[in-house]
Amino acid sequence: MAKLAGVSQPAVSRAFNPGAPITKEKRDRILAAARELGYVPNVFASSLSRSSSKIVAVISGNLNNPFYSESLQCFVEQIQRTGRQVLAFTVQEDQNSDDVMMQALRYPVDGVVVTSATVTSSMVKLSEGLGIPVIMYNRRVPDANLPSVLCDNEGGAAALARRMHAAGARKFLVLRGDPAGSTSMARVQGFRDALKKLKGAQVEEIDGQSSYAGAYRATVSRFDKPLADWPDAIFGVNDIMAIGCADALRGHFGKKIPDDIMLAGFDGIREAQREPYHLATVRQPIERMVTETLELLDAAKSDEGAPAALRVIQGDMIPGVTIQSRED
Repeated sequence: MAKLAGVSQPAVSRAFNPGAPITKEKRDRILAAARELGYVPNVFASSLSRSSSKIVAVISGNLNNPFYSESLQCFVEQIQRTGRQVLAFTVQEDQNSDDVMMQALRYPVDGVVVTSATVTSSMVKLSEGLGIPVIMYNRRVPDANLPSVLCDNEGGAAALARRMHAAGARKFLVLRGDPAGSTSMARVQGFRDALKKLKGAQVEEIDGQSSYAGAYRATVSRFDKPLADWPDAIFGVNDIMAIGCADALRGHFGKKIPDDIMLAGFDGIREAQREPYHLATVRQPIERMVTETLELLDAAKSDEGAPAALRVIQGDMIPGVTIQSRED
């Protein structure tokens, strides 16, 4: 290939190494020669010589939630932009997250990003022993000292609670998610803590199972009875549950939102801003969160290494039309 392109052998190596110093004209000649010879570099073989595979594993769980599918898309775009590739894994409902983590660690990856899944301390120790950094995205592992990037879940939920209370709500219902999920529990805690400081607030919680169907069923089950005790406002700890609740309130019970019941969610997914929802919510800044996650990964892979870090990023309040003053 070097002979055909009229360059040195080191120049050929640089042409296939993103970021290596080589002119565009020379790289184009080498790539043209590679196409003529039918040559495609083997990424895994190349990684043996440079101790880096340029591959990042991303482990996701609940891709039915558009927030996580949008996040995965953003990871792919940003990682590929830097000349690296993504190896994606999903944790199905009948799978153990440790098993999927083990699958990821079998590959020569430069690091692992974990989104909507959990990581046990034993897997953390295994990854440390292999020299593979693990970064948590939008969640924390309480018993593991892992770098994490989070939206301010407690602060965002607290802001929604204060806004609903200021609009006149006093009886609140919370549709919570996975009790093992740090994100869901932080939002519930932030919402509750804010209401404790506000006059006359009462809070009830039910399990929405972190899903549209779970929230729909929970809403119907809670209120499908004579003389149901209706709340003034409902908070779904993610937008998907809030949408499921909205469809149950309107379709099953004929309720008007926000005239009869106020409603809010969290995440800021596109679907929540479309008809007929226009949901009041907190939007998580996905692009910035992904950028900072990859910054932590790069720091962990540097020669100096990096201590465990927690980055908390403020979300954006989306007013929507589902919170309205009782005086309006």
